[in-house]
Amino acid sequence: MMKIDSHQHFWKYHPVKDAWITDNMSVIKNDFSPEDVQPLLIQNGIGACVAVQADQSEQETHYLLELAAQYDFIHGVVGWVDFCAENIAERLQYFSQFKKLKGFRHIVQAEPADNFLLRDDFCHGISLLAKYNFTYDILIYPKHLQYAEAFVKRFPGQRFVIDHLAKPLIKDQLIGAWETDLRAFAKYDNVSCKMAGLVTEADWQHWQLSDFTAYVNIVLDIFGADRVMFGSDWPVCLVGASYAQVVEILEQCTSHLPVADKEKLWGSNCARFYNLS
Repeated sequence: MMKIDSHQHFWKYHPVKDAWITDNMSVIKNDFSPEDVQPLLIQNGIGACVAVQADQSEQETHYLLELAAQYDFIHGVVGWVDFCAENIAERLQYFSQFKKLKGFRHIVQAEPADNFLLRDDFCHGISLLAKYNFTYDILIYPKHLQYAEAFVKRFPGQRFVIDHLAKPLIKDQLIGAWETDLRAFAKYDNVSCKMAGLVTEADWQHWQLSDFTAYVNIVLDIFGADRVMFGSDWPVCLVGASYAQVVEILEQCTSHLPVADKEKLWGSNCARFYNLS
C-alpha cells in the first residue's frame, strides 16, 4: 500500500499575499517547496501527496501544476478558480487539459457572509465541476456546517471533501455543536473528510495526544472507514508540530483500526477520491 498525504501546500512567501500568516505563525513565514518536504515524506513512509491551493489565484494553480510536472511524488493538485465569474465554464474547460489537476478549493472560511456557499453564482460554478470529474475541497469553520449541509445536498453527483474536520475548537475541547452539525453534513455519502489540521486547532505549545482522540473517533464514527483520508497540512502544521509528530498523532489515534481500514485512511481513499494514478 502506498501512503498518500492528501493535503500539502507549497508557496513562495510574500507578506501581502500571505497576510493570513500572522506574527505568531512566524515559523511558516518562509518559502516552502517540494524539495523541503520530500525527505520528510521518505522518512515517514509517505509515497505521494496532493498539493492544495493557499492563494486564491489562477497564477498559483499554474505554479502548483508546474511543480507537479517537475516532481513525480505530487500526484494531484487542488487549485483555485473564480466560481462566481461569468466565464467559469470557459475556465473549467481550459483547466480540464491538465491531468494532474484533480479539483478546486475556495477559502470560504474567510468570506464575510457565513452563507457564501449558497450564493447562486458560486453554486452555478460548482454545478459545472462534475462534467470534468473535478472534486471540491470545502474549507470552513464549524459555524458554516449548517450551510455546508444545504450546499452538498444540492449536488448529489459531486465529490466533496471537508478539510481539517471543519476546524473544531480542539484547544478548548469543544465538541457538542460541531459533532451534531458534522453528523448532519456527513449523511450525504458524496462527502469525505480529511484528517488534517488537527494540531493547528490545538494549543500549539502544550497539546498532548489525548487532545485529539475524541475528535478522531467522532470523525471515524460519522464518516466510516471509506470516507476519511490522512493529510499533514504541511507546512501550516509546523506552527505546532513536526511532520513526524503529525503522522504519529494519527497513527496513535487510529492504532485500534483493522489493517484494511488503515490502508483506506492512509492511501486508498485519497487515491480513489482524487482519481490519482
